[in-house]
Amino acid sequence: MNRLYAGLLSLLMLTSAACSEAQNDGGKKGGGKKGGKKSGKTSAMDPIAGLTKLGTLPSEVPESSGLAKGPETGTYYTHGDHGNTPTLYLVRENGELVRRIEVPGISQQDWESLAQDNAGNLYIGDCGNNANDRRDLTIYRLNPNAPGQVGQIKFRYPDQQAFPPDKQERNFDVEATLWHDGQLYLFTRNRARGKVCKIYTLQANGPAQQTAKLLGTLTLPGEVTGADLSPDGRRLALMGREQMFLCDVPGQDLTKAQPRTVELPGAGQTEGVVFNDNNTLTISTEQGVLYRYELGN
Repeated sequence: MNRLYAGLLSLLMLTSAACSEAQNDGGKKGGGKKGGKKSGKTSAMDPIAGLTKLGTLPSEVPESSGLAKGPETGTYYTHGDHGNTPTLYLVRENGELVRRIEVPGISQQDWESLAQDNAGNLYIGDCGNNANDRRDLTIYRLNPNAPGQVGQIKFRYPDQQAFPPDKQERNFDVEATLWHDGQLYLFTRNRARGKVCKIYTLQANGPAQQTAKLLGTLTLPGEVTGADLSPDGRRLALMGREQMFLCDVPGQDLTKAQPRTVELPGAGQTEGVVFNDNNTLTISTEQGVLYRYELGN
């Protein structure tokens, strides 16, 4: 009897130790849903071919969501998104803040993008629309040297009838815009199915009230958060979360672009992007990191 009792006690002790070890291992691995989520931190990034970290923005520049070229080589305009002030920031590529540009007389509902024409005018996309229920979508047009003179384009989508639409139809959030040949191109961040990005256009110097024109769609393995077109019009870069979709553009028809996915694990919430030339891009993240990406030939 004593031998039987001792054997049972030993078995119970071994079982308890094994369970405790399994629980500890599971905690280390982050096996739960929360623990398995991408952190977006950049300190532990593995090297990514073509990608170089340039610098980090100061905390005064919140949640960089758009990017455009500044007046000097190696400088850029950027801004914060929802919940921040109507302010543009001129920064250097190493992250140094050059100056703040307050934009008076306008609101900052949800600034999500910057586009720039060939005369240096900026187009601020206040068209972030997470819930797909906004009726006050606006593009602000200004020269950064005269920020008090602001033009506005208020617009609507031709195919949106409900605010918000059914969950499976919520594809009216725009966080990516670019200027090309007198037109503003808007790329949706699909909040429903995720893989179909719609492309709309507006007249950059057109009426103050416009209905956007739906050009077509692109199929992508992610949600679009930023956009720019190379100076020669042959390459389109679209950003996603820790992703970039590089597209050759046949005949400068953006709806026929064929995306190639570049994974950027650990880069963070990549949102701002601008071509410096046909083969080099600068990328910004909401976490305030600036990167250079070399496309090669």
